[in-house]
Amino acid sequence: MGQLIAAVVVVAVAGFALARTIRIVPQATARIVERFGRYHRTLNAGLNIVVPFIDRIKVEVDLREQVVTFPPQPVITSDNLVVSIDTVIYFQVTDPKAATYEIASFITAVEQLTVTTLRNVVGGMDLERTLTSREEINTELRGVLDDATGKWGIRVNRVELKAIDPPASIQDSMEKQMRADRDKRAAILTAEGQKQAAILTAQGQREAAVLKARGEAEAVVLGAQADAEAQAMRAKGQADAIAMVFRAIHEGRPDQRLLAYLYLQALPEIAKGDANKLWIVPSEMGKALENLGGLFSPPKEPDVTRPSA
Repeated sequence: MGQLIAAVVVVAVAGFALARTIRIVPQATARIVERFGRYHRTLNAGLNIVVPFIDRIKVEVDLREQVVTFPPQPVITSDNLVVSIDTVIYFQVTDPKAATYEIASFITAVEQLTVTTLRNVVGGMDLERTLTSREEINTELRGVLDDATGKWGIRVNRVELKAIDPPASIQDSMEKQMRADRDKRAAILTAEGQKQAAILTAQGQREAAVLKARGEAEAVVLGAQADAEAQAMRAKGQADAIAMVFRAIHEGRPDQRLLAYLYLQALPEIAKGDANKLWIVPSEMGKALENLGGLFSPPKEPDVTRPSA
């Protein structure tokens, strides 16, 4: 019976020792092994063998990238205004041994280093620059944190500012200024629009007046040309008629009596005008009547003179 108990004890001890000997480490993690209280080695992901009762697993380190959000921190700018800044840190453990033995709590160390570095960076900026220079602040924070945490076995991949909140009074003043700027831009745009509208209206009226004047001038020119052509045609017709009459008269070889008769026929036509209120008889009228009287008087007998004896 005693031998059976001893065998059971031996088997139990062997099983416990075997369980302590084989260690399975999950992916993206590392375990620090100490031997007699001193660092021995780092167990990587997979199956690992350790010496039971001699080697001890001190801590398990997460090798994945971690995101840590820090509470809002009050920071004073160069123009003595207090702003509240929220930060987010993205970091990753690259050396499990250094992260375990070089710093007691690297999370707390990263937080405090972020706060102090943020105050140094923002302390050299005024409020306006702080609100508009997030990328610059992120870059400076990342550079300082990465240099300081390198010996801790930590790599800072990115630093982001979640929010930059100025005091309530400053926010109210900024909102009033923004509203005033928007109202000013709106007034300027309205004035520019009215100016452009007035300019376009004036240009349109000027072009319309120019086109109207040009059309009237062209109409006057065309009317004058038409009148000139009509007068020229009438003059030509009158000239042709006069030439025809003149030619007919010359071909007919008229005497003084016929010309006097035609002259008397033309006198009533001259007197037909509405504007002819006063008619002056020309001096040639007597000669014309004399010729006309000779036209109707009998011809004189020829004077026959007898020859003397």
